[in-house]
Order: sequence, then C-alpha cells, then structure tokens
Amino acid sequence: MAEHRVWFGTGLGAWNGADVASAAESAHLVAYADREGLDLFTVADHPYFGEKLDAYALVSFLLGRTERITGAVTVTNLPSRLAPVLARTITSLSALSGGRVVLGIGAGAIWDMIVKQGVPRLNPGSAVRALDEAITLIRALSAADGPVTFDGEIYHVSGLDPAGIAAPPIWTGSVGPKSLAVTGRAADGWVVPGGSDWKSKLYRESRPKIDDAAAEAGRDPAEIADIFNFGGRITREPLAVTRDDDGRWIGGSEQQWVDELTDAVLEYGARGFIFRSTDDTPAAQALARWASEIVPAVRGVIET
Repeated sequence: MAEHRVWFGTGLGAWNGADVASAAESAHLVAYADREGLDLFTVADHPYFGEKLDAYALVSFLLGRTERITGAVTVTNLPSRLAPVLARTITSLSALSGGRVVLGIGAGAIWDMIVKQGVPRLNPGSAVRALDEAITLIRALSAADGPVTFDGEIYHVSGLDPAGIAAPPIWTGSVGPKSLAVTGRAADGWVVPGGSDWKSKLYRESRPKIDDAAAEAGRDPAEIADIFNFGGRITREPLAVTRDDDGRWIGGSEQQWVDELTDAVLEYGARGFIFRSTDDTPAAQALARWASEIVPAVRGVIET
C-alpha cells in the first residue's frame, strides 16, 4: 500500500508550451481530465517564445474552468519571474482555486533565449543560489508572521508583507549536483528531468544526491516526492519489448502500463506520473485511455 499520495496527471502541449491555436484543445483535455478524476495538469514555461501562451495565464484560465484538478507549471523559468512576484502569483492562484496549485520551479535553461528578455545572464552557480534563495523567500512571503526582510546574494527585499496563505507544494526540475542538493534541503518534490523514469541511469545517479542533502538538513528523504514526466505509446496489443536499447520506457498495452506503474510505486517509491503520448494517437484518445483505463487500475492496486 502506498504511504503517500500518488499523483496522476497529464502534460499539455510540446516541451516548449501550448500555443494560441491549441488553447481550445487544452481546455477540452483538462476539463476531461478533471471529470475523470486525474490529479494534475501541467504546462511548460518558456516565455521567450512569442507564439506560446504564457504558462501562468494558461494555468489560471484552466483552473477557473475546472473543479478538482490541480495545475502546475513544470517548471517555472525562475530567471524570467522574480521570486517576490512569483510568490504573489502562486499564493493568489492557491487562494482563488481552493489550493489547487503546485509550484514547479527551476534554475533556468536555454540562457541564450532568457537573456533576450533583458534578464542578466547568471553562471550555473549563481543560478542555483537564486533557486535556493527563491524557495526560501517564496515560503516566507506566503505565511510569515510579519513583514519579510531578506538579504541574499541574488534577492534583497525589505519589509514586504506576506500573503498569509500557505505556500503550495514546491517541486523542482533540478539537474546538476548543487541543484539536486537544493531539492533535498528545501523542496517537496522533484520532477525528474529529461523524460527519465525510475529505471534510468539519470534517476539512479541523481536521487542519492537529493537524499544525502535532505539527511544533512535533518529531513526525511522519503518526504521528497519523485514525479516522472514521461511519455509512451498505449497500444491495443502487448508489445514484445516495452523499453528501448537504452532502457527507456516506450509503452505497451494498458495492462503493461498498469504493471509497470504499479511496480514503479510499490518497488521504486514513485509518487507521480505526468503522461504524454509519444505517437500520432489523437491527444483526446490517448488521454481517455490513460485516465479511464490505466490510472484507475493502478490506483486499484496501490490503494488496497
């Protein structure tokens, strides 16, 4: 039996976010996911791509059209969104949606695009320190007892009033050792990067760094959830091989998915799955099979 909540969700759009042309379809998919009892929908954040919708505008719009499902940006491009303003955004969304939001946050990627916004380029070490400071500051600006003053290397605020609303869960998209250590010290979850799953080399080599940092900070590593943002095909018939030569999951029949995800939870401690189809199956059809067939079957095993 799973000891912690296990999230089942769906990702919207390609890796670089949803565009205006796909907005109606995104709204339809999330409404369906909400009705079918999925826990989560996610949106990518790359604000330097002009044809893409702003991630937080889209999440806000979709939360306003749903009743139960949680929304998350996986992951927020921190260099493009100042932490004090992000704190106001995320606490406002939490208040307006009844707590149906998760803060996904990352140190920043594609810096050649980020700096086109007029954002100063940070070296990797400074970007990670900014992530660390941002998580501390966002938590303080959510529910501190009084005005917040913070004097860090990257962020400096003086006498800012907190929102008086508890911060939502914070998940990172950490990659390097220092960033993984921030996750261990300060975050509630880790969205495993690169579409990697629980059997990947990246996961095997990275997760211990989170655990070590958590233990050094006096935290229980088990409290930091592994969230897998990965894809695959859902086939009508079982596949003879469900992983490629590199060990990456490629999909299979509904039962093969159920067996794989159940094993991921019970044997590997996975705490979340964000599904995306990797073939030419229409998005609505793939989501229907995920939400109405695979997810209930997995829940039926892990919740008994």
